[in-house]
Amino acid sequence: MEILNIQTKRLNIQHLKLSDLSDFHIYRSNPEVTKYQGFDVMTIEEAKNFIEENATKHFGKAGEWVQYGIENSETKQLIGDCAIKLDQYDTRIAEIGITISHLEQKKGFAKEVLLGILAFLFDKKQIHRVVEIVDAENIASINLLKSTGFKQEGHFIENIFFKGKWGSEFQYAMLKREWDERTTF
Repeated sequence: MEILNIQTKRLNIQHLKLSDLSDFHIYRSNPEVTKYQGFDVMTIEEAKNFIEENATKHFGKAGEWVQYGIENSETKQLIGDCAIKLDQYDTRIAEIGITISHLEQKKGFAKEVLLGILAFLFDKKQIHRVVEIVDAENIASINLLKSTGFKQEGHFIENIFFKGKWGSEFQYAMLKREWDERTTF
């Protein structure tokens, strides 16, 4: 098992720690942040349990989501988290997700995290394909994916009963060869 640590220009992506609990809970308890996420608002106890349970997980286990903290390198504050899951049947395929605190949005952090994760997965781990499933109403995430070269592959209409109603999702993906052929982001 591998301890993941990705450094970008402004951020450190690493395992969540109990010292992240306060910052983690601030955005994980905000309904606007969790609106399009596969999780709901968390109590402080749920957030603590989540971090403790996640501490036993490491990058590389097929079929298991592992959550990583996104730390501002300058302030050492947790500004969000991201997740990576290798496909249960083929570990050359990864699925990812990113959550940025409502206090830190619109600063380019999500794009920086996404590009850092992609560089790690494609360049270091030689992953073949990266997938992101996004709520069809989550325009900010859709625009982020498009801006980094992801292609829409699917539109699933009312495919998930989510937070009390049927929701629709898009599937976006990028192949390693598309990453290698990119010119700019």
